[in-house]
Amino acid sequence: MNNRTKLHDGIVGMIYLLSIILATTVNLQWLYLAGAVAILQIMSMFTGFCPVYYTLDKLMDQTKSGAPKTK
Repeated sequence: MNNRTKLHDGIVGMIYLLSIILATTVNLQWLYLAGAVAILQIMSMFTGFCPVYYTLDKLMDQTKSGAPKTK
């Protein structure tokens, strides 16, 4: 598992956890955030587009992330 995949899983997991914490302490409507992330994950399976991976590609040097360098 490369660094980019680990970062993706960590970011998505933190969003889910933050959503649950905010829903229990602030307002139940924070669960919509978890729902939106879940919908994006399901859609990315069919479309191949993931906003987190897109952002990580822009921020990280791909040679360090273990991903092949493409043009």
